[in-house]
Amino acid sequence: MTTINRAWRVSILVLVLWPLAVPALSPQGPETWQVVSLDLRDVPLRQLADLGLDILMQKEGKLYVVCSPLDKMRLQQAGLPFRPEPAFSGRPAAVTSAAGGGLNGDYHSYFELETDLRALEAGHPGLAKLTSLGRSLEGRSLYALKVSANAGLSEPEAQVLFLGCHHAREWISVEVPFLLAKYLLDNYLTDERVRSIVDHSEVWVVPLLNPDGLEYSIHVYRYWRKNRRANADGSFGVDLNRNYDFAWGFDNSGSSPEPESAVYRGTAAFSEPETAAVRDFFLRNDFQALVTYHSFSQVIYYPWGYTRQPVENAERMKALAAGMAQHIWEVAGTVYRQGQSSLLSYLTNGETTDWAFGRYGIPAYTIELEPLGEQEGGFFNAESEILPIFRDNLPAALYLIEDCIASYVPPASEKVLSGPGHRGKDRGSVLR
Repeated sequence: MTTINRAWRVSILVLVLWPLAVPALSPQGPETWQVVSLDLRDVPLRQLADLGLDILMQKEGKLYVVCSPLDKMRLQQAGLPFRPEPAFSGRPAAVTSAAGGGLNGDYHSYFELETDLRALEAGHPGLAKLTSLGRSLEGRSLYALKVSANAGLSEPEAQVLFLGCHHAREWISVEVPFLLAKYLLDNYLTDERVRSIVDHSEVWVVPLLNPDGLEYSIHVYRYWRKNRRANADGSFGVDLNRNYDFAWGFDNSGSSPEPESAVYRGTAAFSEPETAAVRDFFLRNDFQALVTYHSFSQVIYYPWGYTRQPVENAERMKALAAGMAQHIWEVAGTVYRQGQSSLLSYLTNGETTDWAFGRYGIPAYTIELEPLGEQEGGFFNAESEILPIFRDNLPAALYLIEDCIASYVPPASEKVLSGPGHRGKDRGSVLR
């Protein structure tokens, strides 16, 4: 990763000023959010999730939950005993000695990601095209990198979208889609399979959908999840993965109307510029599949999340999930479960994959990356695990792209002119 002098200076400043800064933090900084633990014998996991609480991890018979004052009141009203955990004080991430440096070590900050995405585009002319889908609440660009032969042109080919970092503290979800784009570009000239994929598809990668939240997680509060919306009640943040317009606000179990909640859905569907950018991106493209990366628990989820009723007419989506899990297992024996989101986990509504499948009918997946549980790191993967987790997931991504290529049918109104001298994919004009 690129080493940025500015990141070093910010890291040092945060470490020096941290003890003084805590009282001045926002209303939803560490001074009001608190990690509490519950005895797993006292409460079913699904009951807590259905209360809209932010489950951090499980460990040694305890369930750890990130609570606002409102969350603690809900626990009391539900008769669920809890205990504050002072060790989780909202301290900043530890500085590492890795080459990346700074509070985030080998993980990307927004500025480092921007730099590396621009470098990929500059280093692979014709194969990579970097665009901004819009800006976050705090004005950061929401970058999308297109990987395709003739990346500057729009051609009738299978389009697959990989999204990262809806939730700020899930740093590994930035790295996997970024490394996928890098792998395709770096291996285009030497790997026949990669060359065929890039020649016959448009792979879109949006590694960081929540840049404001990520920066807050790096420099202020490591457990931060939402974006940085200043809510009317003085709290901060909307859960971007509850802000899409399919089944938005369907009930108060799959999302919350309370701004303090970790799963607050916002004042309206697409109220946030980050999710509105994804909506507009879909309107300009014809995606055949979507993957959104999260962490943690090693699961491949597909719709529905908003209801426990079985999904219908989704045989291909289910088969692809099983295929991706198989390809992950074949790398090093890592097991990813796969199935309907609401049946394997808790209810969610206004969520990305329900929206993509419900509105566009395309296979859509939430991949909860490694590790399996908190004892292996939880949200906080070691830097040494970045590449192994990517390598586990790479064959699944390639498999999904190839399936979309094989099943792609160009719109009847489009015709590609081709002829002698065309290399790789057809390079003629598109007639509309």
